[in-house]
Amino acid sequence: MGKSQKKRSMRRHNPMRVPDSHLPKGLESAASSSPKNEAVLPIIQKLESPDASERKWACVAVSNLIQNDPSTRRLLQGKNVVGALITRLSDSEEEVWIEAAGALRNLCIDGGYDICAEMYNKNILAPLKTFVPKISSALSQFLESPKTAPENAQKVVYEFTENVNTILWCLSEASNKALNAINQINLVPFLMSFLAARAKLPLATVTAAAQCLYVLTDDNQPAIDELRSNAAYSTCLLEIVHNEGGVTGKDKEVFGDRLTTLKVLSSGILSNVSPFPPPSGASGVDVGKEIVLPLLQPVVASVSLTESSALAESLVAKIALEPPQIEKLSLKSAPKSDHRSDTEVELDRLENKLRTVQLALEILTGVCATLPDPDPISEAQEGEPDAEEDDEDHDAEIEEDVTDDMALDDIPTTNGTATASHLPALVEPLITLIQPVRLSFPPAAGQSSHPPTTSVLSAIHVSALECLNNIFLSLSASPSSGLAAASASGTQIWDGVWAALGSVGTEITRGQERKQEMWEIGVGVLWGVGNIWKGSLVPNEEQVQLLIQLCNSSADPAIRVKCIGTLECLAQHPQSIDANRIIAMHLLSILPTSTAPSTYGTEPLIQTVSALIDIYSDENLPYDVNFRQGNFVQCLVDSVDGVRKAVRAIDRRKERDLKLRGEEMRDNLIAFIKYRRALRF
Repeated sequence: MGKSQKKRSMRRHNPMRVPDSHLPKGLESAASSSPKNEAVLPIIQKLESPDASERKWACVAVSNLIQNDPSTRRLLQGKNVVGALITRLSDSEEEVWIEAAGALRNLCIDGGYDICAEMYNKNILAPLKTFVPKISSALSQFLESPKTAPENAQKVVYEFTENVNTILWCLSEASNKALNAINQINLVPFLMSFLAARAKLPLATVTAAAQCLYVLTDDNQPAIDELRSNAAYSTCLLEIVHNEGGVTGKDKEVFGDRLTTLKVLSSGILSNVSPFPPPSGASGVDVGKEIVLPLLQPVVASVSLTESSALAESLVAKIALEPPQIEKLSLKSAPKSDHRSDTEVELDRLENKLRTVQLALEILTGVCATLPDPDPISEAQEGEPDAEEDDEDHDAEIEEDVTDDMALDDIPTTNGTATASHLPALVEPLITLIQPVRLSFPPAAGQSSHPPTTSVLSAIHVSALECLNNIFLSLSASPSSGLAAASASGTQIWDGVWAALGSVGTEITRGQERKQEMWEIGVGVLWGVGNIWKGSLVPNEEQVQLLIQLCNSSADPAIRVKCIGTLECLAQHPQSIDANRIIAMHLLSILPTSTAPSTYGTEPLIQTVSALIDIYSDENLPYDVNFRQGNFVQCLVDSVDGVRKAVRAIDRRKERDLKLRGEEMRDNLIAFIKYRRALRF
């Protein structure tokens, strides 16, 4: 089957917190929609001021100006705020470079890939590299002799460290170039030192180090090797995961949330680096089964997105009644970048809790991907020319005797891990998490009332769908008769996915790209569910038409393949003869004819051939009447030449798996035509 699992959907672990995709391109649209247009130029000018207090003020002002405001962020970018702030990292005054790091950190988190790439291109790593040994030295001093520095001085260093580690985390996701450059700094011992000293450090500082380490160990061999090389590192991570230390006092809930985040990150690092070699304490541990699933399942089941959305809206309404931060900006008032009201702190805490859920989903998605990766292409195979195609005189072949051992396209079996048996328990909370709520998406061509909440809610929906996608691919790769027999559960899950997609809707405008993403991943989930409960899911006319519509409108071959696969499953409900005919007519329209090639692309064509063979492989099913009455066998005969040409055009060196599958389907098609003709209905 032409399916793929997502061990990582993309390198971006922290989706753009305050998106600007709803804005038309260019600075003009940003200037017209920014309420703070006039404040931008004075701030840029003050970043270059000879007065250190003005430079510090300007750095803080940038953080305040960009808060939930993509228009002003874009305006500042247009005035080279990134370059100006990077220059301030080398400022002669300590307070200035501390505040500059805070502003750059906020730009990274809010602005995503583009700003991070700009920072890398403007050589932000040069000053950042100099901070690492300085931070290490200060940290050692604080830990050895806590009383040598006042508490306030320590707080400044910890917050600065958190900002530096967050920038490094975001940069490492921006591009492979940036990641390779960061690998040269050898950050693993530096970051692990924070985790090792966690009992004596602020939890936020430790968590920022863990977040950076989690990203660095994601499919990045130098960092993985470094972490594996020291048994103390895995021991430290296991201790964090298993920490049951009690939390007391007024900050109990806040501390508890942060500790949960640290545990989730530590489990993610262990999952990234596993398996560990002896003598590591984690060498005999099945990280997925023994750590990730037991720890993260309660995390994803602990949140109500409906309640979270309602709380965010009420807090935003409350903040609107408070004086805006921009009014507090004056040299006399000496603003601070961390100056936030209690309501803003509560809103931040809600966002962080939701981001922990999204992080847990991302880690679970990787653990649920139990299918093995495709075998790498060997050098011999890469240089291998295409084999000669079969004799062009296919009509003669079709008339030959029917062979009994024709190979139909069955669900593949794999070396799935023991995790597969633990996956069904995850499904119910995941189905809940894919259901959109009021703040899930921004309004059409507009901005959400609180972009960070909307960003994380939509990320949770997408991550939960990706996790479901991997679960059902893993389950269908390890078929269970008991699971297949639970048709009521299958219908309930199927309806749950469609309920989510129905809430998303098909009207998708600029700025609502996450809606499109949900459809694209959601169809993959439907295909996985359909494969497990094939024949028991009753096709719904509206759903069938939506799948056909998406198949026709999408330019992405992978989406078309998912739609075709899902339709194939629906077509196999024995009693749904009309739905079977509608689906079959769509599939036949994808095939090439004797006079024209297929316009759907090679992979969708191969999937279509597979689907038609699978649907009509049993002539005793009630819906087979459509095959006979519609003379489908002649349509298949007319398609053989076009299928041959499409398969011949696949470059074996570049697309080996597709080539092999195409050749298999070509041969199966010819054998299937012989088989159907031999029945002589």
